[in-house]
Amino acid sequence: MNEGWKDFFKDYRVILLIVLILASIASISVYGIQEGLDLKGGSMIQIHLAESVDQTTMNKVTAVLDKRLNVFGVKDVQVRQSGNQDVIISIAGVQPDEVANVVGTPGKFEAKIGNETALSGTDITTVESYQVQGTTAYVPFKVTTEAAQKFAQVAKGKAGQPVDMYMDGKLVSSPTLSEDLANGVASTEVEIQIPASTKDEALKQAKSTQIILESGALPVKVSIVGVSSVSAELGSQFKDSALVAGLIALIVIAIIIIIRYRTPKLVLPIIFTSLVELLLILGVASIIKWNIDLAAIAGIIAAIGTGVDDQIIITDEVLRGEKLNEKSRRKRTAIKMKIQHAFFIVFASAGTLVAAMLPLAYIGFSRGTTGIGMLSGFAVTTIIGVVIGVFITRPVFAKFIEKLLHKEVPQPAPVKEKTPGKKGKKGKKGKKSRKR
Repeated sequence: MNEGWKDFFKDYRVILLIVLILASIASISVYGIQEGLDLKGGSMIQIHLAESVDQTTMNKVTAVLDKRLNVFGVKDVQVRQSGNQDVIISIAGVQPDEVANVVGTPGKFEAKIGNETALSGTDITTVESYQVQGTTAYVPFKVTTEAAQKFAQVAKGKAGQPVDMYMDGKLVSSPTLSEDLANGVASTEVEIQIPASTKDEALKQAKSTQIILESGALPVKVSIVGVSSVSAELGSQFKDSALVAGLIALIVIAIIIIIRYRTPKLVLPIIFTSLVELLLILGVASIIKWNIDLAAIAGIIAAIGTGVDDQIIITDEVLRGEKLNEKSRRKRTAIKMKIQHAFFIVFASAGTLVAAMLPLAYIGFSRGTTGIGMLSGFAVTTIIGVVIGVFITRPVFAKFIEKLLHKEVPQPAPVKEKTPGKKGKKGKKGKKSRKR
């Protein structure tokens, strides 16, 4: 390895790129890549609120739904607002019938003795793990001390009467008051007993009830108005199609580069840089747990396509600089000027693209409708790819191409200068001869 290439690998930008490559590989190996429902399969559920709400109420609705699904065990879930009366829920790896009872109900809990309310959902402090015995589900929970005292006052002298427990106005349990509770003994421990026809049904009811009690009630009534599902098989087909499309794109890029420059030695640097950009984008997505779906894949393709265009611009400018360098015989000066000119174009192009993507990202995050949400995924992934390329991979590529294509220009042979003494003697002799 000559001195020039040693300097290349000592450059801080090259070292930073190598470190980021290793970090991306480690992150993908440890955390994996989160696939959206397009690739993994899953559901998109549209929840409609009974009335229009303000932003504070909408934030509470989305927070409660997100908590319910996380308690349910859904790892890949996105809950986002759509206007002021709808919520879009994207769930990867779960079918809608599995979570319908969790997301499609307000979850308002009440316990009544006679016609008097003894407990409500706001009195609950903690919810214990559910249990199932036969075909009956038991969901124990604890209430505040004040709520326990209120319950004791309402239950006083009513031994043997049922405690009707309602979930969204539907009776789910009617245990009988014990003698202790009827005698005014306050207890912070309460239990819902839910009978079911089968053990599986009891398990399902117990789990959904625990989740709803633990996450709290929604401030408004809700209903499921739309469901779209993607099977895991279809998601696998999308993934395979994306890989084939990426491979074809790389082959086409290689052919175009060979036709343009008529040399295969420029193909590998450009293809390798594109693959490195792909790795870094996936590494960032792995770290921030960004879903990779079809919209994100489109953003990756757009970012890499922009990167290839920038690499061609840099290569063209380096080649022009080489020609000027040979003519002017000023070593590396023309090449440096051309690389600066190339990066002026690269930064201008990147700035224009990011400026175009930012409104899409903002609208998608703030409104969150189905179509606009997909556009936000495309925009964010494109921005990530462009930023990685402009500040990390493009400078390293420019330095590599400069080293690869630079040709040393032969310097003219030094001219031997005659000593002043000899010139002086000759001069004197010449004068003497003229006198003669």
